[in-house]
Amino acid sequence: MKVTIIGLGAMGSIYAALFANSGFEVIAYDPWVEHINAINEKGLLIENPNGSYIVKNINASSIFEAHDDCNFYIIATKASGVESAAREISPFLGPNATVVTIQNGLGAEEKLAKFIEREHIVLGVADGFGASVKNPGYVHHNAMKLIRLGELTGEITERLQKLTSHWVKAGFNVQSYHDIQKLIWEKFLCNVTFSAPCTVFEKTVGELMDDPSAWPIALGAMYEAYKIGIAKKIDFSFNDPVEYVSKFGTNLRNARPSMFLDHLANKRSEIMFINGRVPSLGKEVGVPTPFNSTLTALILNKENQFVDTI
Repeated sequence: MKVTIIGLGAMGSIYAALFANSGFEVIAYDPWVEHINAINEKGLLIENPNGSYIVKNINASSIFEAHDDCNFYIIATKASGVESAAREISPFLGPNATVVTIQNGLGAEEKLAKFIEREHIVLGVADGFGASVKNPGYVHHNAMKLIRLGELTGEITERLQKLTSHWVKAGFNVQSYHDIQKLIWEKFLCNVTFSAPCTVFEKTVGELMDDPSAWPIALGAMYEAYKIGIAKKIDFSFNDPVEYVSKFGTNLRNARPSMFLDHLANKRSEIMFINGRVPSLGKEVGVPTPFNSTLTALILNKENQFVDTI
């Protein structure tokens, strides 16, 4: 079976490696030429707590080409790249094509739907990987907890069950869910808690949680997003959001959020899809967002100093 992956950052590279290692024909695209060249020349090196391995059967390219016979797409770009990825693949989607999109933050569904019919879209949430690109062709992840998939309709369809079986075959811990929007919001709370605060204070997840000055600020940002979710009638699976995000962070204490990694590389981040999304949502429901507004301003101020960012 052929799988096309758009975006070979840390998570996209892990998807490509595991699917290719499990017998799927993997075609992958990313504009980072050095990363693509390293994968094609030496293979993709994946490192995790259990060891490392190299995958050499990934067909990687920095230039997108049409593949009319592919019915399984994974969009693993940053949130800012979802719309352009959807525009690229939309002319080649057959009637049975499925497009799985997995990003941090909110808004991927709306951006996809500008170019792709909603019946093709499946939403995903990746939880507890702590992944990063160490060098071109070299990706590390701290863990591999769970991939969660769901239809926009909330149904557990035959297509969703078949799709889940493909991910299981590739070696992922994956589950199908009725209310994928709830899960996206729960991951959003974790992103809001750790993304901008870790970046602003230049700390790992564990260092942030241990800092008596920084951690309350992170929790203040989280509470703003949580109150917005309640106002939007999100049926969270927990009653104590502090306990929830703390448990998430405890499992990834040594990790740096992707936003922090972007800044270390002088690259613009996904801030407007994570902490930067909270103020606009707050205005919709009348929830003040001083923590996220301030964190977003600090991040954007720093990013305005970057040169030749992607």
